[in-house]
Amino acid sequence: MADRNELTTLLPVDIMEMQLSTVDLLTAMYASPEELEIPAATAECIDKLRAWCEDPATGAPSGIPSSISLYVSLPLADSDKRFQVNLTIPLHGTEPDAGFDQPPPPIYSLRPDWMSKAEVARLAAALPTDADVFEALTYIQEEALRFLDASTSPSAASSQATAHTSGPLVRVWFYFPSLSTRAKRDDLVNHAPEYSLTGFVLAGKPGVLCLEGVSADIDAYMKFIKTHSWGDIPSHQKKVSERFRETQDVQRVFSGMEEITDSLGERSGQRANRGDMQALEQWLQARGLGVAFEKVIF
Repeated sequence: MADRNELTTLLPVDIMEMQLSTVDLLTAMYASPEELEIPAATAECIDKLRAWCEDPATGAPSGIPSSISLYVSLPLADSDKRFQVNLTIPLHGTEPDAGFDQPPPPIYSLRPDWMSKAEVARLAAALPTDADVFEALTYIQEEALRFLDASTSPSAASSQATAHTSGPLVRVWFYFPSLSTRAKRDDLVNHAPEYSLTGFVLAGKPGVLCLEGVSADIDAYMKFIKTHSWGDIPSHQKKVSERFRETQDVQRVFSGMEEITDSLGERSGQRANRGDMQALEQWLQARGLGVAFEKVIF
């Protein structure tokens, strides 16, 4: 469960003014309703905050959400395509006792309907972390144009065919103290093919994730999972650690991505969530992966 103090303190007036300045900048940059959509609830919240910032003596308004959302549709030159970006601007802080020097940065959710999730994840992973909103949106727009130009070039078909197979194959092992939620497990399995990854998921306490593929694809996949599939989980609960990475002469052992939880026999524990580690060890040994067991589990 999230800490009760998280996201409960409204930003102070001077910092809130900076967040409102971000909204003003976006409004100036994208004056057309086609380019910038401000939901009615967001507009109402902005009006309340602006009135408070102009006269702090009136007291902080009530009912202010933890963040506001705006929707930017970036035009792409010489194309009828647009690049959708959902922008979340935080209004609350996470460290009320420490004070605030700078506002929490915006969160960018990239939503183009003409790129694959893997391609979007790569772009998001490369987004400069220290960029302001203008620099970030400009970067997204430029990268989207480069992608569009590359995808329409004569060599696009061949380059896309090898997009997920360039680079040496690696096998990476991740350890979870606990992995139980069905929807999160399904996402781990269902999104792996989009990144040309194979391997397996084992739920329980502990949980294990094994991924075979190119390092860049594995990194993009994990970023996508943490950002999108696990986006509603508090950061302190996203406990996963890389335990072992095989890089020498790796050949795929798995033909696809699967969950093996139910195939290893009965589980113990109050909620039947403790996997049989001996069964896992035998299962891995049968596939020539016995060495990984000691490095991942112990």
